[in-house]
Amino acid sequence: MTAFSTQSLPQRRASLGHMVSQSTVLLMVTIGTLILVLALMILFHQNANATKGYRLRTLERERSQLLLQEEVLKMQLAAEQSLETLGNARKINVMAPAKNVQYTRDMPTLATEPDLSHLNQQEGG
Repeated sequence: MTAFSTQSLPQRRASLGHMVSQSTVLLMVTIGTLILVLALMILFHQNANATKGYRLRTLERERSQLLLQEEVLKMQLAAEQSLETLGNARKINVMAPAKNVQYTRDMPTLATEPDLSHLNQQEGG
């Protein structure tokens, strides 16, 4: 074996001042990195909130336009279903008028008690 390998080299220790300055630098870098990461997270979060707010405002505007359009369509439907429009409709005007109209109120209903007098007269007569 060589003389170099058999002799142990004395281990060099860093001075206390050097270790303190090294740990201070490491602490500052760590704190700076944390601040930077937190700032980026806040930035992305605020950006997401702003985007949601913009989308919400757009959807509210679309909703109000759709409600207005619905009201207009309801008014048009009511106008088309009005008696005046139906009275002036060409299809209705070309229909033949009804003759000899019988309403169901004039006829006895099934729920009333039947008149069995004509049956009694046939049996007895």
